[in-house]
Amino acid sequence: MRLVLQEFLSLDGVSQGPGAPDEDTSDGFTQGGWFVPHVDEEFERQAGTWLGTADALLFGRRTYVNFARDWPTMTEHPFAGILNGLPKYVASHSLAKADWDPTTILSGDVPAQVAELKRQPGRELQIHGSARLAQSLLAAGLIDELRLAIAPVVVGRGRRLFPDGGAPAGLRLVRNGTTSGGLAMHVYESTGLPQYGTYGAEA
Repeated sequence: MRLVLQEFLSLDGVSQGPGAPDEDTSDGFTQGGWFVPHVDEEFERQAGTWLGTADALLFGRRTYVNFARDWPTMTEHPFAGILNGLPKYVASHSLAKADWDPTTILSGDVPAQVAELKRQPGRELQIHGSARLAQSLLAAGLIDELRLAIAPVVVGRGRRLFPDGGAPAGLRLVRNGTTSGGLAMHVYESTGLPQYGTYGAEA
């Protein structure tokens, strides 16, 4: 399976708490819900298309706990059947059990276990949110594709997908578009380490 990251970002790179004020208040974050005003039908269609290519889902602990709390009760949402039914994996050293069936807890050497999952047959193993997990897997060279939905808002603080001191990564833009709500949708493939050069230098 290909490992695909799907992430909501602000223009200043914040990924924390996009969906609701109380979604993730860790470290005193009070500006959650910044993504919601820009969601429209075009985005919902694209998100549904992306979700339809998943054969399994991978989460960090915090995102998993939030999803496991909310999605089993959202039975009328068009994505609920897929999210509730797909095999799920959660990377955690603290969870003792995971009740959102079917879920497998990954602990110990998580990158090695994710690499093993990637060797299984299937289309996509998708990471939704879970920025800290995504950072570690990007650093390990395991993420094949990034799908970033960027909202036209500067949040000003909060946890970022690409923090200072994060692992460098080269990317290639393969698709992009915008929605009427102002979201910029960028799809990148990983290309390994970045390349560097000097502007204006002769070849």
